[in-house]
Amino acid sequence: MIERIAILGTGLLGTSAGLALRAAGFRGSIVGWNRSPEQGQLALQMGAIDSVAADPLQAAKASEVVLLAVPIYATLDFMEKLSGVLGCDQLATDVGSTKRLIAESAGRLFNTPERAAFLPGHPMAGKERGGAALADAELFRGAVWLFTDDPDCKRSEHSMELVKGWREWVVAMGSKTIDLDPVRHDELVAWVSHLPQFVATALSALLQEEVGDAPELKDVGGRGLREMTRLGASPYSMWRDIAYTNTEAVEAALHALEQRLAHLRENLRTPELRDEFEQANRFRRE
Repeated sequence: MIERIAILGTGLLGTSAGLALRAAGFRGSIVGWNRSPEQGQLALQMGAIDSVAADPLQAAKASEVVLLAVPIYATLDFMEKLSGVLGCDQLATDVGSTKRLIAESAGRLFNTPERAAFLPGHPMAGKERGGAALADAELFRGAVWLFTDDPDCKRSEHSMELVKGWREWVVAMGSKTIDLDPVRHDELVAWVSHLPQFVATALSALLQEEVGDAPELKDVGGRGLREMTRLGASPYSMWRDIAYTNTEAVEAALHALEQRLAHLRENLRTPELRDEFEQANRFRRE
């Protein structure tokens, strides 16, 4: 049974996790930490955590489960530090959007009988903006929570129980869990998550450049414009690490889209355009 959790990073996902755990019936202690003291205090006021830690490593050391809810490079940095602090009766996990580098670090730094366990995770949930103020206890309900664990790693018996317990709490928060190979994970999310973001960013930037000063733009564009550009409001700070750590997969997806757009452009007056619409409709139906 898990009784002490530390959430390092009380932004959107970290604070939502605290709220979701409470809503699911978790009665143990939850301590939070954030680089911004204001974000930590806000998570405390919202009831997502019980206290704000001054030292993240000390908070982790005193907990059974440590949830890293920080950007990817910060996660990798924390993993290095936590590997020298946590013991074989503890578990660390994360919510990072790319998994190959994190899984590699987990295999190097954790997951032996003498070391803490590390369970790489990625909830497919979020919003176009971050911060504790936007946190929601229902954020993970109906979402898929991906894990890219190494099935061959050797853990202590107690840390294996913690892994099992954390997976159960993820389900209790309303998520469906799926296990993937980390490389396959990064390939898939490049298509279903990262590509839509970069398309929305490019479209929003293009519209701002071409017609951004038109006072009637939003009324003319209507719902279609709002839905297509919603993700374009995401800040660079949320996506920099994703672009840096999944570059090849994102490049491949963008290149494929460029070719598809060229095909559309070249066939605006041919039956090929109809075929594209039929193909798109099949994807939505299946």
